[in-house]
Amino acid sequence: MYINRFLENKLMKYLDKKEILAVIGPRQCGKTTLLKHIFEKLDDALFLDFEDRQMLELFNEDIDSFIDLYIKGYKYVFIDEFQYAKEGGRNLKYIYDKEKTKLIISCSSSSELSIHSIKYLVGRIFVFNLYPFSFDEILSFKNPSLFAIYRKKHSDQIIKEVNKYFREYVTYGGYPRVIISENNEEKETVLRNIYNTYFLREIKQILNLKDDYKLSKLIHALALQIGNIINYNELSLLSGFNYQELLANLNILEKTYISFELRPFYSNKRTELVKSPKVFFFDNGFRNIVIKNFQKLNDRQDKGALYENAIADEFIKNDVGLKYWRTKSKAEVDFVVEEKGEIVPIEVKSNLREMNVPRSLYSFIEKYKPLKAYMLTESLSGKKKINDTSLLFLPHYFAAHGLETGF
Repeated sequence: MYINRFLENKLMKYLDKKEILAVIGPRQCGKTTLLKHIFEKLDDALFLDFEDRQMLELFNEDIDSFIDLYIKGYKYVFIDEFQYAKEGGRNLKYIYDKEKTKLIISCSSSSELSIHSIKYLVGRIFVFNLYPFSFDEILSFKNPSLFAIYRKKHSDQIIKEVNKYFREYVTYGGYPRVIISENNEEKETVLRNIYNTYFLREIKQILNLKDDYKLSKLIHALALQIGNIINYNELSLLSGFNYQELLANLNILEKTYISFELRPFYSNKRTELVKSPKVFFFDNGFRNIVIKNFQKLNDRQDKGALYENAIADEFIKNDVGLKYWRTKSKAEVDFVVEEKGEIVPIEVKSNLREMNVPRSLYSFIEKYKPLKAYMLTESLSGKKKINDTSLLFLPHYFAAHGLETGF
């Protein structure tokens, strides 16, 4: 079953350009399915998989013979699981410079591409991230009629109906196989297998990390701290990594699409945090399988953190750069977006029944005087003025679309 990915339209626009197209993202997020779907639309195309060891060895050891067998005579060549190639960047450059064939590759992490390959491919490659499904992609698949209207209509009934899907997304995330699972037990089984596969293949086969048990402890510690400022000393104690090892492994988790960091927004180093990052997971379902907790949202102590994490994911998937704001006196705004010369603060509440303004958000508005600010909560929809700032109250699921549409 193919579920439409919004990235497909972007990729199609670049198929007739010379540059190599690289689709990178976590394992089992749908990269192979997407590439095969595009491949099937094309004539004069070949699909290769570098899990075929003989093919991979030929690429690594005899690139000219590889070209003769698999490149010459084709207009498009797709290479799946490219992260297994040892000299991937160098050999791609050689093919690019020698042949007219369009290359489209996929990688299950950005480690190989960013560390070993990019230095050979500057000016020759366009890199696209494919994440687990966004909420829009899920809703467009599960309820196309509701998807067609939900951004335009904000009645109580529409909000209630959309929230049914959003709560499921907040709990189980957006991995493709999870989306099509028939029940919650199956979803949890799928997520458990994704977690185990990450260690068996990404960590042991590709990155060859020996301290995978320490990495497991680190992931568990981070999963309990989503939305919190990182305490490096505490993480070192919990995981067993020293400081330098900890930084290296946090980088690995970001390159393999497990967790990511948000940096602070500031203008005054004396009164605002300038260094300490916050941590989030790329997928709530993956996070919840790490801590083995799939309780209903209303029964959870971490409900607010899960909403905040899901909303951070939505912004990342929509290519919106995020920061957070916190003063040394502990006033805090969850997210700050800088776009087109504007500063936009965004506060997330798990529930809010009236259009009240938190003191921290009010302080930020007074200090930075943004044109717009957002409060994202479960069911409120409305607008109020704070001096010259328009404060918009929107349901959680609206996330990045508030910035996009200027609702």
